[in-house]
Amino acid sequence: MTDTINDPITLEIIQNSLQATADEMFAAMRKTAMSSVIYEVLDMGTGIVDAEGRLASSGAGIPSFVGVLDKAVQVIVAKFNKPGDIQPGDVFTTNDPYYGGVTHLNDIVVAMPVFADGKLIAWTANIAHNADIGGKSPGSLSADATEIFQEGLRLPAIKLVSKGEPIAAVFDIITVNSRTPDFLEGDIWAAIASVRIGARRLTDLANKYGVATFEKAMGSFMDFGEKVSLRELAKLPHGTFELTEEQDDGRFYNVKVTISDTEFIVDLRDNPDQDVGPTNTSRDGAIICAQIIFKSLTDPESPANEGSFRPIKVLTREGSVFHAKEPSPIGFYFETEVRVYDLIWRCLANVIPERLPAGHFSSICGTFIGGPHPDTGRHYTIVEPELGGWGASRGKDGNSAIFSGFHGETYNCPAEISEARNGLFVDRMELNTEPGGEGQWVGGHGIVMDYRVRADGSFLTAGYTRSRILPWALDGGNEGSPNYVRVFRKDGSSERYAFVSNLTVNKDDVIRIVTGTGGGLGDPRLRDKSAVAEDLKNGFITPERAREVYGV
Repeated sequence: MTDTINDPITLEIIQNSLQATADEMFAAMRKTAMSSVIYEVLDMGTGIVDAEGRLASSGAGIPSFVGVLDKAVQVIVAKFNKPGDIQPGDVFTTNDPYYGGVTHLNDIVVAMPVFADGKLIAWTANIAHNADIGGKSPGSLSADATEIFQEGLRLPAIKLVSKGEPIAAVFDIITVNSRTPDFLEGDIWAAIASVRIGARRLTDLANKYGVATFEKAMGSFMDFGEKVSLRELAKLPHGTFELTEEQDDGRFYNVKVTISDTEFIVDLRDNPDQDVGPTNTSRDGAIICAQIIFKSLTDPESPANEGSFRPIKVLTREGSVFHAKEPSPIGFYFETEVRVYDLIWRCLANVIPERLPAGHFSSICGTFIGGPHPDTGRHYTIVEPELGGWGASRGKDGNSAIFSGFHGETYNCPAEISEARNGLFVDRMELNTEPGGEGQWVGGHGIVMDYRVRADGSFLTAGYTRSRILPWALDGGNEGSPNYVRVFRKDGSSERYAFVSNLTVNKDDVIRIVTGTGGGLGDPRLRDKSAVAEDLKNGFITPERAREVYGV
């Protein structure tokens, strides 16, 4: 079939097929991955981009991951730009934030070109967090890193498979640099299987309807995404809004957001220089934060595509914390990006109150525990983002124990899996009832979880924000509670951390994860007394605290 079909029903069928393909890619990766952070936590994302690298269909997974895929493919397309550089059966990879990887070295992007009638028509792509990619510290994250070379193996947009045949030397380089080579290789093959099945589905789709119609469908849906965004953008309050907020480390971050009928401009230029340590992000990472908030404010229900984000303009200053220059370390980028996300959110919360609640725990709370497995002697590494509390909204209490809005569609790893696969016990997991987040509507609760270590010579690495500067409240509510880690030693001593790297923990030491309660909304004295009674009944507040805050 060579003629272009323009009827909207056919184009919609193709677009829905793209979405189904992206979801099938997600399922294939989940079912074949070896690491629990992928198959249980779902710390991954899938998507489809067009031949130029424009997002055509967003799959399932972490929003901040799906937003990486188009940017990664665009770097690959620009690098492999000579005739014959990109062939059917090829698979490419990158993990380097300075070469299309966007995030940090643990997150490996795998992308495959899709051909039909001898023409490159699209790319299938995915990204997932891998437990260890080398570097100076187990888990490849070092809070004391001063350059990216210390953070692991860099894959600067390279070919992984050539015309269907794996490049053995590349696989050898990747696996020999990892402390968990079999898991890493297995997860990469899961990613390859995912993009291959996606490519097969798209080729079949293009052959059925014709390449011209296939391309027409992708382009028309992007144009539709732009129309929807512009329609919703016109309904938002217009003007320039600004916020400056202190951070846990004493620095101040600033954002200016300008909203008009046609543009959503995020200005991040007035911010500190990049950190000497790993709490920086790439410019593309900052763009993704703006995209997530923009999508939440305009059309949160439908899939995202390139057209959805055409009204966005992000301004950054190279060499700043939000636009780091090579070779700046970037391992804990996620805590900096979630700060950008939350900064824009807070800036607009009073302007668009029907869409944006009070502040949530607003941290990935990345927790990395590993060491020798006491039963097998093999090295293991747990990679855990943590659950926390969300802020109250007008007329509704905040949600308890869910991931940050930046992290999205992920799950906590079941205790049974953690104990079976890793060298520790999960002694408890319960809601955090520390004071905080009270209001007419209260913030949701974070969690308290205890990991008990089973072997000497194990390690803990963690990076939490909102540990000193608490989740923000609205309209007279109380701030939430902090995120932190406390290590209880078997000799009875304890230590509290927000950021810590490669800390030695030994048998019977307990690592306690504490995540924050979200911010409250409204004067606590206006809270319905039956709701206060229910909070008392559930143990969410003590009688003393209820009298102090609610006057009952």
